[in-house]
Amino acid sequence: MERPRIPLTVSDPPAHLVGMSTEAITTSGLEPLMSIDDLAAYLGVPVTTIYDWRVSGKGPCAIRVGRHLKFAVSDVRDWVERQRELTPGHVQNDR
Repeated sequence: MERPRIPLTVSDPPAHLVGMSTEAITTSGLEPLMSIDDLAAYLGVPVTTIYDWRVSGKGPCAIRVGRHLKFAVSDVRDWVERQRELTPGHVQNDR
């Protein structure tokens, strides 16, 4: 019996993050939500950075589900777009 193949690296993003450039709506009509771990992995930053951004008001808006924070894909996409430089090396003033 052949054993299932286990990938040696985790360089590929999780399957639910691959299509972030398209508008994703589930069959239920609800927008998918990302966990704080998913968001940190997508942005390539530690989870503690996400919490720090929340305290300072710099990160994307979250949805509280009980004790958990969830992030709408559209909110993350909008936030990421607002982080884009207008010209290389120049930070936007309204961040």
